[in-house]
Amino acid sequence: MAHHLHIIGICGTAMAGLAALAKDKGWLVTGSDSGIYPPMSDFLEEQKIKTFSGFAPENLDPVPDQVLVGNAISRGNPELEAVLDMGLPYCSGAQWLFDNVLAGRHPVVVTGTHGKTSTSSMTAKVLDSGGWQPGFFIGGIPQDFGQGVRFPKSPWVVVEGDEYDTAFFDKRPKFLHYRPRTLILHNLEFDHADIYPDLEAIRKQFRLLLRSVPASGHILANGDDPEICGLLPSAFSPVITYGFAPGNSYHAKLEHSDGSRWQLFNGDKPILKVNWNLIGEHNVINGMAAATVALVHGMAPELVKKGLEGFQGVARRLQKRFEMKGITVYDDFAHHPTAIETTLRGLQAKVTGKGRVWAVLEPRSNTMRRRIHQDRLATALAPADRVIMTRPAARGLPDSELLDVDLIVQNLNRAKSSNAGDVAHVVADAAAVVEILSSSWKSGDQVVIMSNGGFDGIHAKLQVQLDS
Repeated sequence: MAHHLHIIGICGTAMAGLAALAKDKGWLVTGSDSGIYPPMSDFLEEQKIKTFSGFAPENLDPVPDQVLVGNAISRGNPELEAVLDMGLPYCSGAQWLFDNVLAGRHPVVVTGTHGKTSTSSMTAKVLDSGGWQPGFFIGGIPQDFGQGVRFPKSPWVVVEGDEYDTAFFDKRPKFLHYRPRTLILHNLEFDHADIYPDLEAIRKQFRLLLRSVPASGHILANGDDPEICGLLPSAFSPVITYGFAPGNSYHAKLEHSDGSRWQLFNGDKPILKVNWNLIGEHNVINGMAAATVALVHGMAPELVKKGLEGFQGVARRLQKRFEMKGITVYDDFAHHPTAIETTLRGLQAKVTGKGRVWAVLEPRSNTMRRRIHQDRLATALAPADRVIMTRPAARGLPDSELLDVDLIVQNLNRAKSSNAGDVAHVVADAAAVVEILSSSWKSGDQVVIMSNGGFDGIHAKLQVQLDS
Protein backbone atom coordinates (compact mmCIF):
# COMPACT_ATOMS: atom_id res chain seq x y z
CA MET A 1 0.00 0.00 0.00
CA ALA A 2 1.31 3.47 -0.92
CA HIS A 3 2.46 5.80 1.81
CA HIS A 4 0.06 8.71 2.31
CA LEU A 5 1.61 12.20 2.27
CA HIS A 6 -0.52 15.19 3.23
CA ILE A 7 0.66 18.74 2.47
CA ILE A 8 -0.60 21.75 4.42
CA GLY A 9 -0.23 24.74 2.11
CA ILE A 10 -0.12 22.70 -1.08
CA CYS A 11 -0.78 25.54 -3.52
CA GLY A 12 2.56 27.28 -3.09
CA THR A 13 4.78 26.74 -6.12
CA ALA A 14 7.34 24.72 -4.17
CA MET A 15 4.82 22.59 -2.28
CA ALA A 16 2.81 21.79 -5.41
CA GLY A 17 6.08 20.73 -7.02
CA LEU A 18 6.86 18.46 -4.07
CA ALA A 19 3.36 16.99 -4.37
CA ALA A 20 4.13 16.04 -7.98
CA LEU A 21 7.50 14.54 -7.05
CA ALA A 22 5.93 12.50 -4.25
CA LYS A 23 3.27 11.20 -6.62
CA ASP A 24 5.97 10.22 -9.12
CA LYS A 25 7.71 8.36 -6.31
CA GLY A 26 4.54 6.36 -5.64
CA TRP A 27 3.05 8.18 -2.65
CA LEU A 28 -0.66 8.82 -2.25
CA VAL A 29 -0.76 12.63 -1.99
CA THR A 30 -3.43 14.96 -0.61
CA GLY A 31 -3.24 18.57 0.46
CA SER A 32 -5.03 21.67 1.64
CA ASP A 33 -4.78 25.41 1.20
CA SER A 34 -6.76 28.57 1.77
CA GLY A 35 -6.54 29.77 -1.82
CA ILE A 36 -6.96 27.09 -4.48
CA TYR A 37 -7.01 28.73 -7.91
CA PRO A 38 -5.16 28.59 -11.25
CA PRO A 39 -2.48 27.93 -12.21
CA MET A 40 -1.71 25.70 -9.19
CA SER A 41 -5.23 24.29 -8.98
CA ASP A 42 -5.01 23.24 -12.64
CA PHE A 43 -1.57 21.73 -12.10
CA LEU A 44 -2.71 19.67 -9.08
CA GLU A 45 -5.84 18.56 -10.91
CA GLU A 46 -3.73 17.39 -13.86
CA GLN A 47 -1.62 15.43 -11.38
CA LYS A 48 -4.83 13.91 -9.95
CA ILE A 49 -3.93 15.14 -6.46
CA LYS A 50 -6.89 15.62 -4.11
CA THR A 51 -7.01 19.05 -2.48
CA PHE A 52 -9.15 20.50 0.31
CA SER A 53 -10.19 24.15 0.28
CA GLY A 54 -9.47 25.63 3.68
CA PHE A 55 -7.68 24.24 6.72
CA ALA A 56 -9.48 21.84 9.05
CA PRO A 57 -8.68 18.77 11.22
CA GLU A 58 -11.09 16.76 9.03
CA ASN A 59 -8.61 17.04 6.15
CA LEU A 60 -6.40 14.57 8.07
CA ASP A 61 -8.94 11.75 7.65
CA PRO A 62 -7.73 9.19 6.72
CA VAL A 63 -4.68 9.78 8.88
CA PRO A 64 -1.60 10.37 6.69
CA ASP A 65 1.72 8.63 7.22
CA GLN A 66 3.57 11.94 7.00
CA VAL A 67 2.64 15.63 6.85
CA LEU A 68 4.55 18.36 5.01
CA VAL A 69 4.14 21.82 6.51
CA GLY A 70 4.43 24.69 4.05
CA ASN A 71 6.62 27.70 4.69
CA ALA A 72 3.59 30.01 5.00
CA ILE A 73 1.87 27.89 7.69
CA SER A 74 2.08 29.20 11.27
CA ARG A 75 1.02 28.07 14.71
CA GLY A 76 -2.68 28.63 15.20
CA ASN A 77 -3.57 27.05 11.86
CA PRO A 78 -6.32 24.55 12.85
CA GLU A 79 -4.96 21.77 10.66
CA LEU A 80 -1.41 22.19 11.95
CA GLU A 81 -2.70 22.25 15.54
CA ALA A 82 -4.46 18.94 14.88
CA VAL A 83 -1.23 17.44 13.51
CA LEU A 84 0.59 18.45 16.68
CA ASP A 85 -2.19 17.22 18.98
CA MET A 86 -2.36 13.85 17.19
CA GLY A 87 1.42 13.44 17.30
CA LEU A 88 1.65 12.85 13.54
CA PRO A 89 5.08 12.79 11.87
CA TYR A 90 5.71 16.11 10.10
CA CYS A 91 8.61 17.81 8.35
CA SER A 92 9.39 20.67 6.01
CA GLY A 93 9.29 20.44 2.26
CA ALA A 94 13.05 21.01 2.07
CA GLN A 95 13.75 18.10 4.41
CA TRP A 96 11.36 15.80 2.51
CA LEU A 97 13.08 16.74 -0.76
CA PHE A 98 16.48 15.76 0.59
CA ASP A 99 15.33 12.52 2.24
CA ASN A 100 13.33 11.28 -0.75
CA VAL A 101 14.99 12.76 -3.84
CA LEU A 102 18.45 14.21 -3.19
CA ALA A 103 20.00 11.71 -0.78
CA GLY A 104 22.35 9.35 -2.60
CA ARG A 105 22.28 11.48 -5.76
CA HIS A 106 24.29 14.43 -7.09
CA PRO A 107 22.48 17.67 -6.16
CA VAL A 108 23.49 20.66 -8.26
CA VAL A 109 22.27 23.56 -6.11
CA VAL A 110 21.93 27.03 -7.64
CA THR A 111 22.01 29.94 -5.17
CA GLY A 112 22.02 33.72 -5.37
CA THR A 113 19.89 36.79 -4.83
CA HIS A 114 18.68 36.79 -8.42
CA GLY A 115 19.00 34.59 -11.49
CA LYS A 116 18.40 31.31 -9.61
CA THR A 117 15.34 30.23 -11.58
CA SER A 118 16.81 31.03 -15.00
CA THR A 119 20.19 29.47 -14.17
CA SER A 120 18.59 26.33 -12.72
CA SER A 121 16.41 26.01 -15.81
CA MET A 122 19.36 26.46 -18.18
CA THR A 123 21.40 23.93 -16.22
CA ALA A 124 18.60 21.37 -16.36
CA LYS A 125 18.20 21.97 -20.10
CA VAL A 126 21.93 21.60 -20.80
CA LEU A 127 22.22 18.38 -18.76
CA ASP A 128 19.07 17.03 -20.40
CA SER A 129 20.29 17.89 -23.91
CA GLY A 130 23.51 16.04 -23.11
CA GLY A 131 21.50 12.91 -22.30
CA TRP A 132 22.14 12.99 -18.55
CA GLN A 133 18.41 12.69 -17.65
CA PRO A 134 18.46 15.03 -14.64
CA GLY A 135 15.68 15.58 -12.20
CA PHE A 136 15.00 19.16 -11.15
CA PHE A 137 13.21 21.24 -8.56
CA ILE A 138 12.84 24.82 -9.77
CA GLY A 139 10.75 27.72 -8.47
CA GLY A 140 9.41 28.63 -11.89
CA ILE A 141 8.29 27.01 -15.14
CA PRO A 142 11.09 26.26 -17.65
CA GLN A 143 9.35 26.40 -21.00
CA ASP A 144 11.43 23.47 -22.26
CA PHE A 145 9.78 21.16 -19.72
CA GLY A 146 6.39 22.76 -19.01
CA GLN A 147 6.73 22.28 -15.25
CA GLY A 148 9.24 23.11 -12.55
CA VAL A 149 9.80 19.60 -11.17
CA ARG A 150 10.85 16.23 -12.50
CA PHE A 151 11.90 13.07 -10.71
CA PRO A 152 15.47 12.09 -11.75
CA LYS A 153 16.26 9.11 -13.96
CA SER A 154 19.96 9.46 -13.11
CA PRO A 155 22.10 10.69 -10.21
CA TRP A 156 21.76 14.32 -11.38
CA VAL A 157 19.27 16.68 -9.71
CA VAL A 158 19.24 20.44 -10.29
CA VAL A 159 17.78 22.37 -7.34
CA GLU A 160 17.03 26.05 -6.99
CA GLY A 161 18.61 26.89 -3.64
CA ASP A 162 16.33 29.31 -1.80
CA GLU A 163 17.84 31.33 1.06
CA TYR A 164 14.40 32.00 2.57
CA ASP A 165 13.56 30.21 5.81
CA THR A 166 12.16 26.69 5.86
CA ALA A 167 9.12 26.30 8.16
CA PHE A 168 7.56 27.54 11.39
CA PHE A 169 9.80 25.15 13.36
CA ASP A 170 12.95 25.56 11.22
CA LYS A 171 14.22 29.07 10.52
CA ARG A 172 17.30 27.94 8.61
CA PRO A 173 17.40 28.67 4.86
CA LYS A 174 15.95 25.93 2.70
CA PHE A 175 19.27 25.49 0.89
CA LEU A 176 21.00 24.20 4.04
CA HIS A 177 18.94 21.02 3.69
CA TYR A 178 20.11 20.20 0.17
CA ARG A 179 23.76 19.20 0.78
CA PRO A 180 25.07 20.05 -2.69
CA ARG A 181 27.83 18.14 -4.41
CA THR A 182 28.03 20.93 -6.97
CA LEU A 183 27.19 24.40 -5.68
CA ILE A 184 26.66 27.49 -7.82
CA LEU A 185 27.25 30.79 -6.01
CA HIS A 186 25.73 33.22 -8.48
CA ASN A 187 25.52 36.59 -6.71
CA LEU A 188 24.76 38.06 -3.31
CA GLU A 189 22.96 41.27 -2.37
CA PHE A 190 20.65 42.25 0.46
CA ASP A 191 17.13 40.86 0.14
CA HIS A 192 14.33 39.36 2.26
CA ALA A 193 14.24 42.27 4.67
CA ASP A 194 11.34 40.60 6.49
CA ILE A 195 13.60 37.84 7.87
CA TYR A 196 17.20 39.10 7.56
CA PRO A 197 18.28 42.24 9.46
CA ASP A 198 21.26 42.94 7.21
CA LEU A 199 23.55 41.52 4.54
CA GLU A 200 25.90 39.97 7.09
CA ALA A 201 23.06 37.74 8.32
CA ILE A 202 22.70 36.36 4.78
CA ARG A 203 26.47 35.97 4.36
CA LYS A 204 26.51 33.81 7.49
CA GLN A 205 24.01 31.38 5.96
CA PHE A 206 26.01 31.16 2.73
CA ARG A 207 29.17 30.38 4.70
CA LEU A 208 27.33 27.55 6.43
CA LEU A 209 26.22 26.27 3.02
CA LEU A 210 29.81 26.30 1.76
CA ARG A 211 30.81 24.07 4.66
CA SER A 212 28.27 21.45 3.59
CA VAL A 213 29.93 20.79 0.20
CA PRO A 214 32.25 17.75 0.38
CA ALA A 215 35.92 18.08 -0.50
CA SER A 216 35.23 15.90 -3.53
CA GLY A 217 32.50 18.31 -4.68
CA HIS A 218 32.73 21.52 -6.70
CA ILE A 219 31.97 25.15 -5.95
CA LEU A 220 31.27 27.22 -9.05
CA ALA A 221 31.43 30.91 -8.20
CA ASN A 222 30.71 34.14 -10.03
CA GLY A 223 34.16 35.66 -9.87
CA ASP A 224 32.83 39.08 -10.95
CA ASP A 225 30.76 39.43 -7.77
CA PRO A 226 32.79 40.87 -4.85
CA GLU A 227 30.38 39.48 -2.25
CA ILE A 228 30.72 35.96 -3.67
CA CYS A 229 34.51 36.26 -3.77
CA GLY A 230 34.42 37.31 -0.12
CA LEU A 231 32.71 34.03 0.79
CA LEU A 232 35.22 31.75 -0.90
CA PRO A 233 37.74 31.53 1.98
CA SER A 234 35.04 29.47 3.75
CA ALA A 235 35.19 26.78 1.04
CA PHE A 236 36.60 23.30 1.68
CA SER A 237 36.08 22.21 -1.93
CA PRO A 238 37.70 23.09 -5.26
CA VAL A 239 36.52 26.50 -6.52
CA ILE A 240 36.02 27.25 -10.21
CA THR A 241 35.05 30.78 -11.21
CA TYR A 242 33.07 32.16 -14.13
CA GLY A 243 32.34 35.71 -15.29
CA PHE A 244 33.27 38.37 -17.81
CA ALA A 245 36.65 39.18 -16.26
CA PRO A 246 39.46 37.28 -18.08
CA GLY A 247 40.93 36.14 -14.74
CA ASN A 248 38.03 33.76 -14.17
CA SER A 249 38.43 30.04 -14.89
CA TYR A 250 35.71 30.40 -17.54
CA HIS A 251 34.95 33.80 -19.02
CA ALA A 252 32.78 35.16 -21.80
CA LYS A 253 33.10 37.87 -24.42
CA LEU A 254 30.02 39.44 -25.98
CA GLU A 255 29.84 39.29 -29.76
CA HIS A 256 26.73 41.50 -29.73
CA SER A 257 26.01 44.21 -27.17
CA ASP A 258 22.53 42.84 -26.39
CA GLY A 259 23.94 39.48 -25.25
CA SER A 260 22.35 37.46 -28.05
CA ARG A 261 25.79 36.22 -29.24
CA TRP A 262 28.77 35.41 -27.02
CA GLN A 263 31.84 33.21 -26.78
CA LEU A 264 33.04 31.20 -23.78
CA PHE A 265 36.74 30.75 -22.99
CA ASN A 266 38.67 28.56 -20.55
CA GLY A 267 41.73 30.74 -19.95
CA ASP A 268 42.85 31.74 -23.45
CA LYS A 269 41.24 28.70 -25.04
CA PRO A 270 37.92 29.26 -26.89
CA ILE A 271 35.42 26.59 -25.83
CA LEU A 272 32.17 27.38 -27.61
CA LYS A 273 30.12 30.13 -29.28
CA VAL A 274 26.49 30.74 -28.37
CA ASN A 275 23.88 32.35 -30.64
CA TRP A 276 20.57 32.25 -28.79
CA ASN A 277 17.22 34.02 -28.43
CA LEU A 278 17.96 35.52 -25.01
CA ILE A 279 19.22 39.03 -24.33
CA GLY A 280 21.05 40.80 -21.52
CA GLU A 281 24.40 40.34 -19.80
CA HIS A 282 22.57 38.73 -16.88
CA ASN A 283 21.48 35.87 -19.14
CA VAL A 284 25.04 35.46 -20.41
CA ILE A 285 26.19 35.12 -16.78
CA ASN A 286 23.39 32.58 -16.22
CA GLY A 287 24.51 30.69 -19.31
CA MET A 288 28.14 30.69 -18.19
CA ALA A 289 27.12 29.12 -14.88
CA ALA A 290 25.08 26.41 -16.59
CA ALA A 291 27.86 25.71 -19.09
CA THR A 292 30.46 25.52 -16.32
CA VAL A 293 28.45 22.83 -14.48
CA ALA A 294 28.38 20.64 -17.57
CA LEU A 295 31.95 21.27 -18.72
CA VAL A 296 33.47 20.68 -15.28
CA HIS A 297 31.74 17.32 -15.14
CA GLY A 298 32.90 16.26 -18.59
CA MET A 299 30.17 17.14 -21.08
CA ALA A 300 31.37 17.79 -24.62
CA PRO A 301 31.30 21.51 -25.58
CA GLU A 302 29.10 20.87 -28.63
CA LEU A 303 26.42 19.33 -26.37
CA VAL A 304 26.64 22.29 -24.00
CA LYS A 305 26.21 24.65 -26.95
CA LYS A 306 23.20 22.63 -28.16
CA GLY A 307 21.54 22.89 -24.76
CA LEU A 308 22.10 26.63 -24.38
CA GLU A 309 20.99 27.50 -27.90
CA GLY A 310 17.91 25.31 -27.56
CA PHE A 311 16.86 26.87 -24.25
CA GLN A 312 13.35 28.32 -24.58
CA GLY A 313 13.37 30.50 -21.49
CA VAL A 314 11.38 30.61 -18.27
CA ALA A 315 7.82 31.76 -17.78
CA ARG A 316 7.73 35.32 -16.42
CA ARG A 317 11.40 36.08 -17.16
CA LEU A 318 11.05 38.72 -19.89
CA GLN A 319 8.43 36.42 -21.39
CA LYS A 320 6.75 37.87 -24.47
CA ARG A 321 3.01 37.77 -23.75
CA PHE A 322 1.77 39.23 -27.02
CA GLU A 323 2.54 41.56 -29.91
CA MET A 324 -0.17 43.66 -31.55
CA LYS A 325 -0.10 46.74 -33.78
CA GLY A 326 3.68 46.84 -33.49
CA ILE A 327 3.59 46.96 -29.67
CA THR A 328 5.21 44.13 -27.69
CA VAL A 329 4.21 43.38 -24.09
CA TYR A 330 6.41 41.29 -21.79
CA ASP A 331 5.94 39.74 -18.35
CA ASP A 332 8.92 39.88 -15.99
CA PHE A 333 9.16 38.55 -12.43
CA ALA A 334 10.96 41.61 -11.08
CA HIS A 335 11.93 41.64 -7.41
CA HIS A 336 15.37 43.26 -7.18
CA PRO A 337 16.97 46.42 -8.67
CA THR A 338 19.96 44.60 -10.18
CA ALA A 339 17.71 42.21 -12.11
CA ILE A 340 15.51 45.11 -13.22
CA GLU A 341 18.46 47.11 -14.52
CA THR A 342 20.12 44.26 -16.42
CA THR A 343 16.81 43.24 -18.00
CA LEU A 344 16.08 46.79 -19.19
CA ARG A 345 19.64 47.33 -20.44
CA GLY A 346 19.49 44.12 -22.46
CA LEU A 347 16.14 45.04 -24.03
CA GLN A 348 17.33 48.58 -24.74
CA ALA A 349 20.43 47.24 -26.50
CA LYS A 350 18.19 45.05 -28.65
CA VAL A 351 15.73 47.76 -29.74
CA THR A 352 17.82 50.96 -29.71
CA GLY A 353 16.58 53.22 -32.50
CA LYS A 354 13.58 51.02 -33.20
CA GLY A 355 11.21 51.95 -30.39
CA ARG A 356 10.79 52.99 -26.77
CA VAL A 357 11.16 50.75 -23.74
CA TRP A 358 8.43 51.14 -21.10
CA ALA A 359 9.07 49.80 -17.58
CA VAL A 360 5.89 49.25 -15.56
CA LEU A 361 6.81 48.30 -11.99
CA GLU A 362 4.56 47.04 -9.19
CA PRO A 363 6.66 47.02 -5.97
CA ARG A 364 5.03 44.02 -4.35
CA SER A 365 7.48 41.78 -2.46
CA ASN A 366 8.27 42.30 1.22
CA THR A 367 11.61 43.86 0.34
CA MET A 368 10.51 45.90 -2.69
CA ARG A 369 7.75 47.60 -0.69
CA ARG A 370 10.31 48.90 1.81
CA ARG A 371 12.93 51.63 1.44
CA ILE A 372 15.72 49.06 1.36
CA HIS A 373 16.42 49.79 -2.32
CA GLN A 374 15.20 53.39 -2.38
CA ASP A 375 18.48 54.76 -3.72
CA ARG A 376 18.99 51.98 -6.27
CA LEU A 377 15.63 51.91 -8.02
CA ALA A 378 15.95 55.15 -9.96
CA THR A 379 19.27 53.92 -11.38
CA ALA A 380 17.79 50.49 -12.10
CA LEU A 381 14.86 51.99 -14.02
CA ALA A 382 16.96 54.58 -15.86
CA PRO A 383 17.58 52.43 -18.98
CA ALA A 384 13.84 52.61 -19.77
CA ASP A 385 12.53 55.45 -21.92
CA ARG A 386 9.28 55.60 -19.97
CA VAL A 387 8.50 54.43 -16.41
CA ILE A 388 5.23 53.81 -14.57
CA MET A 389 5.24 52.78 -10.90
CA THR A 390 2.32 51.83 -8.68
CA ARG A 391 2.17 52.77 -5.02
CA PRO A 392 3.17 49.89 -2.73
CA ALA A 393 0.56 48.42 -0.42
CA ALA A 394 1.37 49.12 3.23
CA ARG A 395 0.30 45.70 4.60
CA GLY A 396 1.30 46.75 8.10
CA LEU A 397 4.34 48.88 7.24
CA PRO A 398 4.42 52.47 8.56
CA ASP A 399 4.73 55.27 5.99
CA SER A 400 8.29 55.93 7.15
CA GLU A 401 9.34 52.45 5.95
CA LEU A 402 7.36 52.33 2.70
CA LEU A 403 9.19 52.81 -0.61
CA ASP A 404 8.92 56.48 -1.63
CA VAL A 405 7.85 56.04 -5.25
CA ASP A 406 7.18 59.76 -5.65
CA LEU A 407 10.82 60.56 -4.93
CA ILE A 408 12.02 57.89 -7.37
CA VAL A 409 9.81 59.29 -10.12
CA GLN A 410 10.93 62.86 -9.36
CA ASN A 411 14.56 61.78 -9.70
CA LEU A 412 13.86 60.01 -12.98
CA ASN A 413 12.03 63.04 -14.41
CA ARG A 414 14.83 65.34 -13.30
CA ALA A 415 17.43 63.11 -14.97
CA LYS A 416 15.36 62.47 -18.11
CA SER A 417 13.87 65.91 -18.75
CA SER A 418 11.80 65.85 -21.92
CA ASN A 419 10.08 68.47 -24.05
CA ALA A 420 7.13 66.10 -24.17
CA GLY A 421 6.69 66.28 -20.39
CA ASP A 422 7.30 63.76 -17.63
CA VAL A 423 8.74 60.40 -18.63
CA ALA A 424 7.94 58.73 -15.28
CA HIS A 425 4.63 58.51 -13.44
CA VAL A 426 3.18 57.18 -10.17
CA VAL A 427 -0.27 55.61 -10.35
CA ALA A 428 -2.60 53.79 -8.00
CA ASP A 429 -3.31 50.55 -9.82
CA ALA A 430 -3.35 48.50 -13.03
CA ALA A 431 -6.33 50.39 -14.44
CA ALA A 432 -4.38 53.66 -14.24
CA VAL A 433 -1.40 52.00 -15.95
CA VAL A 434 -3.64 50.92 -18.83
CA GLU A 435 -5.02 54.45 -19.12
CA ILE A 436 -1.55 56.03 -19.46
CA LEU A 437 -0.25 53.40 -21.85
CA SER A 438 -3.30 53.40 -24.10
CA SER A 439 -3.06 57.18 -24.54
CA SER A 440 0.69 57.20 -25.22
CA TRP A 441 1.95 54.00 -26.82
CA LYS A 442 2.90 53.72 -30.47
CA SER A 443 4.24 51.14 -32.89
CA GLY A 444 7.69 49.89 -31.91
CA ASP A 445 7.14 50.27 -28.16
CA GLN A 446 8.34 47.48 -25.87
CA VAL A 447 6.34 47.31 -22.62
CA VAL A 448 7.81 45.34 -19.71
CA ILE A 449 5.36 44.58 -16.90
CA MET A 450 7.52 43.98 -13.80
CA SER A 451 5.83 42.30 -10.84
CA ASN A 452 6.14 39.12 -8.79
CA GLY A 453 2.34 38.88 -8.57
CA GLY A 454 -0.68 38.88 -10.87
CA PHE A 455 -0.88 42.71 -11.08
CA ASP A 456 -4.68 42.54 -11.38
CA GLY A 457 -4.57 40.77 -14.76
CA ILE A 458 -2.88 43.73 -16.43
CA HIS A 459 -1.63 41.80 -19.47
CA ALA A 460 -5.17 40.78 -20.45
CA LYS A 461 -6.40 44.35 -19.89
CA LEU A 462 -3.68 45.71 -22.17
CA GLN A 463 -4.44 43.13 -24.84
CA VAL A 464 -8.14 44.03 -24.79
CA GLN A 465 -7.26 47.73 -25.03
CA LEU A 466 -4.98 47.17 -28.01
CA ASP A 467 -7.57 45.00 -29.72
CA SER A 468 -10.34 47.59 -29.39
